[in-house]
Amino acid sequence: MSDTATTGTTGTTFAPLAVRERFMTEPNLGAGNFLDYAVAHNPNRSVPFAFSHSLDHRGEVVLKGHSLEDLVRLRDRYAKWYAANGVQAGEPVAVVIAEGLEPVIHFLALSALGAIPTLVNDAMRPDIMVQYLDHVGVVGVVADDTTRLLTAYRGGELRRPRFVALTSEVRAGDVSGIELPTPYPYQHAADDMVALIHSSGTTGIPKSTILAHRQFWDGKQPRMTRFPAQPGDRLMCLMPHTHAGGLSYFLTATLLGLPIVTMADWRRTVVEPVMEAFQPTMVCSFPRSFVELATGELPVAGAAKVHSWFNTGDSAHYGHIRRLVTLGERPAGLIKPWLLPREAAEEEPLAGSQFIDGLGSSEMGMANFGQITSPETPRDDRCVGKPLEVVTAAVLDPDGNELPDGTVGLLAVNTPSLTPGYWNNQRLTESFRLAGWWLTGDVARRDAEGRFYHLDRTVDVIDTADGPVYSLPLEEVLLADCADLVRDCSVVGVPSAAGDGLRPVAVVQLQADADASEPEILERANKELAAVGHAELAAVVIARTAADFPLGPTGKVLKRELRTRHAGLLTSTQ
Repeated sequence: MSDTATTGTTGTTFAPLAVRERFMTEPNLGAGNFLDYAVAHNPNRSVPFAFSHSLDHRGEVVLKGHSLEDLVRLRDRYAKWYAANGVQAGEPVAVVIAEGLEPVIHFLALSALGAIPTLVNDAMRPDIMVQYLDHVGVVGVVADDTTRLLTAYRGGELRRPRFVALTSEVRAGDVSGIELPTPYPYQHAADDMVALIHSSGTTGIPKSTILAHRQFWDGKQPRMTRFPAQPGDRLMCLMPHTHAGGLSYFLTATLLGLPIVTMADWRRTVVEPVMEAFQPTMVCSFPRSFVELATGELPVAGAAKVHSWFNTGDSAHYGHIRRLVTLGERPAGLIKPWLLPREAAEEEPLAGSQFIDGLGSSEMGMANFGQITSPETPRDDRCVGKPLEVVTAAVLDPDGNELPDGTVGLLAVNTPSLTPGYWNNQRLTESFRLAGWWLTGDVARRDAEGRFYHLDRTVDVIDTADGPVYSLPLEEVLLADCADLVRDCSVVGVPSAAGDGLRPVAVVQLQADADASEPEILERANKELAAVGHAELAAVVIARTAADFPLGPTGKVLKRELRTRHAGLLTSTQ
């Protein structure tokens, strides 16, 4: 980062209540200009609030803080580099940078020019990446490593962008004498695109989801007064900041003036030392990090002050949640998402924390549900709770008719934060629209109290001879009821030996101290599944290496790869 950053973690940065209330009603505020609103109205604009992390020569964690004013200076410097390289409003530019604060600065710089940041997780395979960038039609690429990209471009017939530059070139570039366009920062209209976010790629080449200026802010306004944060709170973000989830929490933290550490790595070996140094009161992540934090010896020291865990993307598993909520402490009145009653602040804190599971996606613009689990919450497998107040949800049949409570069907939502669609693919966009709803790609049911239960992705439903089997409830049982053996797992359907449909197979990662064979795990798992009336597994496969349990760029298990790898498992052994 730049030498304009300030080292330090102290000082009041939280925006006053009057400022936060103003943000809720500002008609022009959105994802393209939130930094400008924050720096204009938060009187604590010079105090560091956004932290990056590194290790010093002794291996100790160093936290480097950046104030709102620091971020503006960095943004403008990067914007000059982009302007000097001919980037104009409306042009997509790829940002392929390792996680942390750096990709956020590029997002801010490109947004200030009115360009369209095309944020790409740097873990994406180069051959897939260049196909994705070619589909978008980016005019330029800034990346930490250009070698693999240039090699991939040379190996095919894809259009090469106007420039492919190293991130270090932008940081070190001489921008003296470069003029920014007028007006600057760019004045976004409500429908202007502010970013392109790729999907996880778990079903193939990633989709390119459009985020718009106002759309990506819509629905988040209540967080300005109802997010469970007060002065003294600190947020650790483990989500990739090249993803809508990471951007969403950074936007929220910036407008609140909430201290945030933007993690550059989601693995526990990196996360836990930073937790101990930063002492967060809130942690947001995709399930991938929560799996690691909930496995083995719990991070008691790092999570000592945590009162809330926020999950989005795929819903998390109870087997992991129940361990995390034993950590930390929470105000006695912390009982609803986005809400911390002020009158509870002086009460004696309760032991343990709360886990807010917010099923969502880039397309939805934010988490659409908010299931809360605390140490006292009874188990309720696959419940994602009720829709948030700005969301309506339904379970539909394939013709778009709403199904009665208790009937499994297609999960559909309506929310002002919904994406305008997919870049350069109107047909794909329309395929997700049905009878005035947006299909999330999930299978769900609703109960009589209006709670929703997330059962599977539509592409992962296992069509057996006896009817559909949903993989997520099976995984829930393995992770919660076979926790002494199973660290993580993924259930997929593979062809049966009889040729009469698919049968469920579990690919499992074992606990570090587990010593069990595949037949032993299968017997134990099927006993637990039968006890709750679920379909039994046909086989268990132990994933002994990381390659045996493939993850996509955002940390999701690639079920399509598991299906392909094990397609002959049952037919070749019987």
